[in-house]
Amino acid sequence: MHRWSHAVFDRAGKRLADPLLIWGHAERVAREVMQSCGGRLDWSSWIVDVHDSKGRHVGTLDFSDVRELRQAA
Repeated sequence: MHRWSHAVFDRAGKRLADPLLIWGHAERVAREVMQSCGGRLDWSSWIVDVHDSKGRHVGTLDFSDVRELRQAA
């Protein structure tokens, strides 16, 4: 069981017409969180957890797998 100390939730979500767009969108969300926090943070334990409109788990993207813009960090 995980013990979360920080989380960002998007309860509205985003409807995507093509399932192939999911991971590109997940990367954009991760980058937006990284940029909004500013400063140097350890993102190694952060994830984007993706669910469909029925709440079923689709997959997980590790922030460490995101092609982050280093100048923002």
